[in-house]
Amino acid sequence: MKKKILIIDDELTMTTLLEFFLSNKYNVKAVNSGAEAEAWLEKNLPDLIISDIQMDEMDGFTLLQNIRLRGYTKHTPIIMLSSKSQSKERIKSYKLGAQDYLTKPFNPEELDEVVKKNLYPIHYSNAW
Repeated sequence: MKKKILIIDDELTMTTLLEFFLSNKYNVKAVNSGAEAEAWLEKNLPDLIISDIQMDEMDGFTLLQNIRLRGYTKHTPIIMLSSKSQSKERIKSYKLGAQDYLTKPFNPEELDEVVKKNLYPIHYSNAW
């Protein structure tokens, strides 16, 4: 059974790109806002969440905080995406509970490795 990944980004180009890279190996659900993500999470539980930070209405930091406060998504791995490479945003993401942080534009090979690392942490390390 394929692992389920939720992608949140308000840019259609980015969600399409992420779906393209990930849909061969995973079941991918893409939404365009934090509110849509929260509504989807009411009835679904992904194995991994990939979220943009800069979004209208609800930014990725607020969404990350909300996800961590929900009982059933408290431990779901989250990868934050941003066009900013500043360590300030990266550190804030980690402090709020993100496992990883990728800068846009990202390398598809790095995306693949970061996703595998978060979905299969024990098996991934055993492959060394």
